[in-house]
Amino acid sequence: MTPAEGAPTGLPEGAPSAYAADARAVTRTPNVRNSARAPGVGDARQEHREHHLRKGLSLMKIGIIGAGNIGGNLTRRLTAVGHDVFVANSRGPQTLSALAEETGATPVTVERAAEGADVVIVTIPLKAVPDLPDGVLDGAAEGVAVIDTGNYYPQQRDGRIAGIEDDGLTESGWTAQQLGHTVIKAFNGTFAQDILDRARPAGAPDRMALPVAGDDAAAKRRVRELIEEIGFDTVDAGGLADSWRQQPGTPVYGLQEGRDAVTKALAEAPPERPADFRG
Repeated sequence: MTPAEGAPTGLPEGAPSAYAADARAVTRTPNVRNSARAPGVGDARQEHREHHLRKGLSLMKIGIIGAGNIGGNLTRRLTAVGHDVFVANSRGPQTLSALAEETGATPVTVERAAEGADVVIVTIPLKAVPDLPDGVLDGAAEGVAVIDTGNYYPQQRDGRIAGIEDDGLTESGWTAQQLGHTVIKAFNGTFAQDILDRARPAGAPDRMALPVAGDDAAAKRRVRELIEEIGFDTVDAGGLADSWRQQPGTPVYGLQEGRDAVTKALAEAPPERPADFRG
């Protein structure tokens, strides 16, 4: 739920509750090294890698562009289950040494984050997407699945984006246009802390479900399998044209429930964007 990076922490008086929730998520940054439930590195990570190999499952190279609350916690979870994670932010790899030491991820420049990657996660403010280097995805593996975690916050952060408000593009449709590559929308309505605290084994009665939207069936399947691997069920939310159903201000945004509740919330989403989320 937290905007992927640069989330507003000083909210104006009368800010909508969704923004207030975002601010709470920002201030609840976990002390991962001291948390009994936090994923670790070393023996546990090696055990996950060996499990993948025994089951004939593929370990993936995953590039993460953005190391804020969402990007940092996805780095923690994805390395914990054995994947090779290469993480980048706008300030340079030298600023990611603590995250790298904690997780075993490799800090890189933004230009190198997608090199050879099977999955690339773009988790930066929407307004920053056009500023990514040209061809940032060019070195990715064939058939790469690109995950967009972004949300449009015109009044609080992003300013007015004409492509979304005037041209009728969904948030992720606009992001795909900027990247020159289709995307899978996921994690955009998830509290950053839940990525660590709410992961559950398959079949657990309190396992959360996350909506996943996208047009590329193979990429969507890969993303759903990855989400399920790190401890969450998924619900197919349709194509990118349908991804407005999980944007800020909709019933599913921030929902901490299972498949049935998420499916119902997606169906009940009103097509009109709330005034609080318009520029």
